[in-house]
Amino acid sequence: MVQLCAMSEFSLYFGLGKDHILDYVNGYDHILFVLALCAVYLIRDWKKILILVTAFTIGHSITLALATLKIVTVNAQLIEFLIPLTIFITAVSNLFKKEVLSNEKGFQVNYLFAVFFGLIHGLGFSNYLRAILGKDQSILSQLLAFNLGLEFGQIIVVAIFLSFSFLLVDFLKVNRRDWKLVLSSAIAGIALILMKDRL
Repeated sequence: MVQLCAMSEFSLYFGLGKDHILDYVNGYDHILFVLALCAVYLIRDWKKILILVTAFTIGHSITLALATLKIVTVNAQLIEFLIPLTIFITAVSNLFKKEVLSNEKGFQVNYLFAVFFGLIHGLGFSNYLRAILGKDQSILSQLLAFNLGLEFGQIIVVAIFLSFSFLLVDFLKVNRRDWKLVLSSAIAGIALILMKDRL
């Protein structure tokens, strides 16, 4: 019975994490960041994208845990401004980035963006998670489930994006560079509007 309750609780928080990242009304800023991270890649770059998504998850898992446990406290309005700023920086950097080759080895600056900006996004997630948890003291399993749900939601976003990119670039023969520039410019523009609104 206890195991069944634990599984039910895990499923609940996993679902909340997944739904939070896939909520295009309230969570669209996080979706925009994932899209900005992936904008320079195509479906054949799936290994690099997997590293990026995992790096982002590691970043936001750290600060999500620290903020939810109230070890770290940061002004919520500042975080709400910094999130679109991370989106803007990532999208603009795409405009000046050379084409990523599928067989290219080694470290890429996008990995740093993913970890560092993931730390900021985790602080944003923490406000949402704290509101759900209330005064519940035993939150480690909930944190794990919520993070795994977020990761799963991000993978869904990436899969949809890669499928769309494949359709445009590989099937309809849209120029890869043009696709990257249009997408990154649009994301940067939306991020600027969000920054203005949150000042």
